[in-house]
Amino acid sequence: MPISSHLSQSPEGDTFVKIRFLAACTALAAATALTGCSQLAGSADGPQKVTLWLMKGSASEDFITKFTSSFEQEHPDIDLEIKIQEWTGIGEKVNAVLAGKSKESADVIEVGNTQVAQYIETGGLSEVTLEGLRVWGSKDWLKGLSDPGSINGAQYGVPWYAANRVVIYNKDLFDDAGVKPGPKTRQEWISATQKLDKGSQQGIYLAGQNWYVLAGFIWDEGGELAVETGGQWVGTLGDDKGLAGMEFYKQLQALGDGPKDADEETPPQAQVFARGQVAQIIGTPSQAAEIEAANPALKGKLGFFPIPGKTAEKPGAVFTGGSDLIIPDKTPHRARAVEVITALISEKWQTELARTMSYVPNKTTLAHLVEGNDGAATMAVGAAQGRATPPTGRWAELEGKNPIKPYMTAVLTGQDPKQAAKTASDTISKVLSSDR
Repeated sequence: MPISSHLSQSPEGDTFVKIRFLAACTALAAATALTGCSQLAGSADGPQKVTLWLMKGSASEDFITKFTSSFEQEHPDIDLEIKIQEWTGIGEKVNAVLAGKSKESADVIEVGNTQVAQYIETGGLSEVTLEGLRVWGSKDWLKGLSDPGSINGAQYGVPWYAANRVVIYNKDLFDDAGVKPGPKTRQEWISATQKLDKGSQQGIYLAGQNWYVLAGFIWDEGGELAVETGGQWVGTLGDDKGLAGMEFYKQLQALGDGPKDADEETPPQAQVFARGQVAQIIGTPSQAAEIEAANPALKGKLGFFPIPGKTAEKPGAVFTGGSDLIIPDKTPHRARAVEVITALISEKWQTELARTMSYVPNKTTLAHLVEGNDGAATMAVGAAQGRATPPTGRWAELEGKNPIKPYMTAVLTGQDPKQAAKTASDTISKVLSSDR
């Protein structure tokens, strides 16, 4: 899912990048053990075209240019056509390719991490479990990226990059209040925020319907948004763990003037923070640039720290946004598709992508790549505790109805939490378990 919307492109006007790719069996021993050398043989008629779909905004032109140049030098025997796609309407386009009903083709496709489940459910994805274990080091993948791409132990989505929420704070306001940034526990965070919430100054601006943040609090309590039982999904906002997560959200939200009946984009929280009277918001570090653009006087005065956990041993759980890479089962170039992914997720290109785009790399073992970038490094700390929405293809439909938002508003405006949670959980159960 686009990071801009979760924390968060058509062939007309596509950007095309030609990359030559050498498919030598001797150079791809690890991959060919899985896919077969015969598939890698080059065509006698010349280079073979392989198509990669990337989403608009995921990688900069500079990244693509560098990737192209390096890849062309190392692999001169394949034409890799990179098509930039729009997020709007991408689901239909991907499903058409997976079903073999599209006039277009794609051999590797970037998709939002929470979208993979729906593609697994509808069918048409190539399983990559063995490649993950033998070639790609899947044991170190961020779970918030890898778990949504897996079902019953079989892997279909390959983590590419991640982003998650952190606390963005105003250094001047913290200094003025004598508050040390970077609380390690929820209780320390509440205490600090209480000191920051004074007069016209807000300790934190937290909109009432920021359900991604609520999800993290519920996960910290050991709860879930929904669980699968006997093949049926059941909403679990109303169990003790879910209610405890909502209670902490309510306590924190009260230390500012965030609207109880709107989400973080209504109005945009970066714009509210930019007015200079908000000590903290919870968002992706990329929002710092929006804040500074709206109020240049805040440039250099913004800091970041991970969302605190229940104890100091580990930070709070966070919703992980980002992208996975998938291979359509109908591609005639599966072995080459594997090699394209191998390059994109290599340490070399994970380093370049992380530094160019300020993303979190796809492995916990690569967190050091973003050292020196305060925002990305802070994200990487939280990413180790990253999670994603329940792995069901119906989740996107549920978000369209989104019963979690009115549930949060109901609790924040004084309604009975258990009854409000039951109403929302019943809707979750109905949507996730109903027939299409």
